[in-house]
Amino acid sequence: MLTKIHHIGIACQDIMQAIEDFKMYHNVMWQSDIVEDTLQNAQLCLLRTDMGLDYEFVSGPQVERMVKKGTTYYHLCYEVNSIDESIKYLLTKGAIMVSEPKPAILFDNKRVAFLYLSYGLVELVENNKT
Repeated sequence: MLTKIHHIGIACQDIMQAIEDFKMYHNVMWQSDIVEDTLQNAQLCLLRTDMGLDYEFVSGPQVERMVKKGTTYYHLCYEVNSIDESIKYLLTKGAIMVSEPKPAILFDNKRVAFLYLSYGLVELVENNKT
């Protein structure tokens, strides 16, 4: 079961410009460094707003087509206790695996995976609280 939203993923062409634009509308309380994740083939940055929501800005080849079409909503990310068990469960419900679990630099090398559900792309991040 997916119960806790970790962050909202935003696709962008120019990550620095997208972050500055975002800050015009939101009170950003914290911002990570912009990191280059070669396993994800992307530049990434996480921002936390005063609403308690985290937003991940993603730029790179995997989002280029989306951005060219004007689509910036990329994914919802859910925090899960066991990424492997969550994937098994979601696959039984009809989810489609997009990207197998792999470490993510932006999240301290916690494993992440992407699946396509009936309402769009979701990312799972393992919380490692075992």
